[in-house]
Amino acid sequence: MVIAADVAGSYLVKGSDELRERLLILITVPIYIIVIGAEILFSFFKEKKYYSGEGILANIYLTVLNMGFDLALRVFCLWFLGICYDAGGLQLNMIWAPALYWIVLTVFEDFMYYWEHRVDHFCRFFWASHVTHHSSEEYNLTVGFRSSVFQPLYRFIYFIPIAFLGFRPEDIMFTYAFTQMWGIFVHTQAVGKLWKPIEYVMCTPSHHRIHHASNVKYLDKNMGMLLITWDRMFGTFQQEEEAYEPIKYGLTNNIKTVHPITMVFHEWKNIYKDLKKPVKLKHKLMYMFGPPGWSHDGSTQTSSQMREKEKNK
Repeated sequence: MVIAADVAGSYLVKGSDELRERLLILITVPIYIIVIGAEILFSFFKEKKYYSGEGILANIYLTVLNMGFDLALRVFCLWFLGICYDAGGLQLNMIWAPALYWIVLTVFEDFMYYWEHRVDHFCRFFWASHVTHHSSEEYNLTVGFRSSVFQPLYRFIYFIPIAFLGFRPEDIMFTYAFTQMWGIFVHTQAVGKLWKPIEYVMCTPSHHRIHHASNVKYLDKNMGMLLITWDRMFGTFQQEEEAYEPIKYGLTNNIKTVHPITMVFHEWKNIYKDLKKPVKLKHKLMYMFGPPGWSHDGSTQTSSQMREKEKNK
């Protein structure tokens, strides 16, 4: 009887997991369509030129690739996180304090996302994947869907500590999907500053516009997805969009194309070129795992080197 009850319980939990994911999709898709449609109309009637047809198609193409990897790896990720969940031994029970369980999980997941995002920006190996998200010179809600195609291959690694601490793998993945909603909505130029307490705690459109800027002053700032708190704590926060320095979206060296292969692999191609240089092994390792822009001869520069150069002018 106990075994039968356990099996029945596991099916109920699995069923509820699938149901809430379907509900999330059913709720979010119409919201995305309405909000993006409203921004397109706003852009058209106000002559803002936020959107272009090729930009929208490029963003859809990249998110479809990302979703394909995500779905293909989902079973493996849940299995691996399940091993970590069992090994941790805590297995927190949300029945006793469901609100606290979800609040703590959301904060912890956002904290780990901050570090994933920060590594993506400061290690060229991971930047080669993440750069697709930043390669658009347009900035609108569909850029939120301009996904880092290969991110699902390694994203789950950052969720391992959460699973060890007793949070169910299915809950971790659902929380990530849920917080991604906010991560989509901050990709807009149509919204200005929000209420000060929100600006102080949350990642807002104003904060994230800075994150997508290619201006030297703004590079590698405001990494948070849900909370801006982590940037304030760990030195990556930029408060204001400076009126004297309008934001330029895209990369410091834009690719100027929506070619389906180039968008995904252009930085890998650049890494390959650098690895072919006749340099020491430690330099080759830096070209692969050092910060983007690093070079052994100063021919290209990292964001911190560019900032230092600007400061000394």
